[in-house]
Amino acid sequence: MGETAEHIMATFGSGCFWCTEAIFRRIKGIKSVVSGYSGGHVKNPSYEQVCAGDTGHAESVQITYDPGIISYDELLEIFWKTHDPTTRNRQGNDIGTQYRSVVFYHDPDQKEIAESYRDKLEAEHIWSRPIVTEIEAFTEFWPAETYHHDYYKNNPSNPYCAAVITPKIEKFTKIFKERCK
Repeated sequence: MGETAEHIMATFGSGCFWCTEAIFRRIKGIKSVVSGYSGGHVKNPSYEQVCAGDTGHAESVQITYDPGIISYDELLEIFWKTHDPTTRNRQGNDIGTQYRSVVFYHDPDQKEIAESYRDKLEAEHIWSRPIVTEIEAFTEFWPAETYHHDYYKNNPSNPYCAAVITPKIEKFTKIFKERCK
């Protein structure tokens, strides 16, 4: 299950990995968050290859977490409530299969929990459109180039960071205040 002695892995794609990484780094119980690529057919793809949309990869984050502090269910709640799971291959102005909403499950339990959570949200009609989040088996994760790691922290004045990520973090911090570090 991607387990270490006390930690478990989760892998999510929810659009731009800069945004997703910045959100999950702020959560209690998260040990590491790595931006990268998952779900494709090219070995060790580059950012340029993934952006071209031909590799099948989604920009993703691989999260190592302590289940004694935060559960997989709680991670899924944050995942689904911090992006739009109703737009296929798109998040805001980012368009392409690399920006799809996807849960890469590491074992049958994660698959069952993700499907159940998705079905529960769908039944609650939280969004006016159907959830299109893919739930697929984890195969490989390729870390992104070093300059993508901690991108928001290292580039807060970047126009994309200021216009897109900062407001998203502000909203996240208000909604999930009790889960923030």
